Amino acid sequence: MDLAYGPRYEALRAEVRDFLQSHHGRFPSAGASRAEVLAWQNLLLAHGYAARTIPSEFGGFGAVPDILESRIIAEEFTRAKAPAGLAGQGVSMLVPTLLEVGSEEQKRRWIQPTLTGEVIWCQGYSEPGAGSDLASLATGAVEDGDDFVINGQKIWTSTAAQADMIFCLVRTEAQAPKHAGISYLIFSMKTPGIEVRPLRTMTGHAEFNEVFFTDVRVPRTQIVGGRGEGWRVANTTLGHERGMLGDPNAAESRLAAIVELMREETSDGLRLADNPLLLDRLMRLQARVLAMKFNALRLVSARLSGEDALLAGLVVKLQGCELNHQLAALAIDALGELGVLYEGSPHLRSQGAWQQRYMFDLGLIIGGGTAQIQKNIIAERGLGMPREPKAAA
Repeated sequence: MDLAYGPRYEALRAEVRDFLQSHHGRFPSAGASRAEVLAWQNLLLAHGYAARTIPSEFGGFGAVPDILESRIIAEEFTRAKAPAGLAGQGVSMLVPTLLEVGSEEQKRRWIQPTLTGEVIWCQGYSEPGAGSDLASLATGAVEDGDDFVINGQKIWTSTAAQADMIFCLVRTEAQAPKHAGISYLIFSMKTPGIEVRPLRTMTGHAEFNEVFFTDVRVPRTQIVGGRGEGWRVANTTLGHERGMLGDPNAAESRLAAIVELMREETSDGLRLADNPLLLDRLMRLQARVLAMKFNALRLVSARLSGEDALLAGLVVKLQGCELNHQLAALAIDALGELGVLYEGSPHLRSQGAWQQRYMFDLGLIIGGGTAQIQKNIIAERGLGMPREPKAAA
């Protein structure tokens, strides 16, 4: 059986491999400056290794979607342990949302500066009383002339302290059913009346924030998808968020890092990679990483062929976040007493990255839709099972 991709694809692989080899040693590290990260991002954009299929008029490379090209690029970047470019709320969530439902003006105004990292975004979704039941959000936007006037609060807002812009869900029709009265607005975080307060998590860092809105005026033209259509637009964004949180390439890179760790570290003179219990756990996790990788390829293939792969898409966030946490847990356990160390110890491995990931990834099992909610979605929308009974009022 010939499993070769063919001359055109192998030529692309050679091109990507040459590019990565020529820049080896110059990949931006975890502690790289913002200038270094943005320079790398722009280099990837120019070569088509980031934003490859986004139209060139919006700042992308403009290539035709090709499942094998995407796979080859991801494989080579993972193999070379090279950062794959910017991700996050702007690039991975808002950009594809605008491509699907944004106006032509919004696409031209926001996609390119988001791809290049000139504009940082945050997501204004969750509220103290609207987490898993997001449609219960209470932040209100009242029409006043050409503006909406926003009052309310958001919570668990990542990067709000650094963000230039926010895409935010607000209630514009107070009397409408809760899913029908929501609108999706984009506006500057420098708008008067916005206050950001950091929230320190169990990682020891303030990855999240509270955001308060007091008489914040936003032009009505800055709505995405139409007034009262925010729930539809929000679910478009959530779909892309779940794909980002369950990225199999990130899991594959993490698996490779654990393999390297277990080959280098020893316990009682024995390599961790030679410990049968740890090796068994590693192999089980490797199988799950491969399953996620091939599930992602199935989704890409389905999109290109117009097939329905609803269930395959619904499992991504649940499986990806739990898998990443279990990968970090293996690294922590493998390190033994070194695994319980945290900031400031001279004996830390990988600058404490595994401890940080273990704590942060536990939060991601909750964030972006809890594991319990994800299971309900899979059961009800994917498998057609009856809806979960609601408690009596």
